[in-house]
Amino acid sequence: MAVFTHVGAEDIARFLENYGIGPLTSAKGIAEGVENSNYLVEAGGTRYILTLYEKRVDADDLPFFVAFINHLADAGNPVPRILPDANGSHVQRLMGRPACLIQYLPGISLSRPNGRQAYATGAALARLHNSAADFVGGPANPQGPAQWRFLTDLIGARLDDILPGLHASVARECDALERLWPHDLPTGVIHADLFPDNVLVLGDDVSGIIDFYFACRDTTAYDFAVTHSAWCFSPDGSTPLPTLAASLAKGYQSVRPLSTAEIAVMPVLARGAALRFLLTRAHDWLDTPENALVVKKDPIAYLRRLDAYRADTAGALFGFAAP
Repeated sequence: MAVFTHVGAEDIARFLENYGIGPLTSAKGIAEGVENSNYLVEAGGTRYILTLYEKRVDADDLPFFVAFINHLADAGNPVPRILPDANGSHVQRLMGRPACLIQYLPGISLSRPNGRQAYATGAALARLHNSAADFVGGPANPQGPAQWRFLTDLIGARLDDILPGLHASVARECDALERLWPHDLPTGVIHADLFPDNVLVLGDDVSGIIDFYFACRDTTAYDFAVTHSAWCFSPDGSTPLPTLAASLAKGYQSVRPLSTAEIAVMPVLARGAALRFLLTRAHDWLDTPENALVVKKDPIAYLRRLDAYRADTAGALFGFAAP
């Protein structure tokens, strides 16, 4: 979550009139994240999240997000419903941006989750995948291999401003993943961005999974790889965290056991996850406006993960129990 578009309290109050939930009693911008503008608002004694969708979310995709998120909520997953206004419309306009009012879920996101929380997250992700199995539709992953190549070419030599030689290294990785990428594994609609700050916990239990705006149809096991890359390293990417990895894998396997083929190709899927976040972080690092209320994230932390996933011993990083 973040704030790119600044909205005054008067504008938020007028927006909430469409929902019949006033009066507005508080509104605060949320700085975490890099994608959309988010406000924590309270009205009529209830908290909500107000989200304005920025450049990476196409307004034409919002009906899919609404349908998918509410589908998961209907199936009992801990996800925040996107709420309709008095006329039944889920998507509005505010400050020239598409906007939604979203259910607030209690809980905290952690910077240093423990093994029990990783286990619960793995199980919650697997339940989400099971619930998504009967969801029809959803766009192909817009942050997949074709986009990695596009971003590599778009950023170009400026990658070397982050680290000398980075452009050539990333271009070689694009070549390698185009050769190695699997196309015959189970697919479904995935979250595709399940970082610890997109998981809310109460104690050791998952109370919420949030920020579905990279959700797409892709290889299901890739979603596990994305989550591993986000949870199972130190923040700077230099140190694998085997206890968290084993807990995440055990939790996931307890609900949706991965096939032998999915486990075998996990290092390749994780290389793709690391490259994806390296490139989008690099783009944000170089191009985010200085006056945006947003915390930019270090792309090199994902280069270190990529190096770990490329090692001959990468299979041991994932914590899958021996058959």
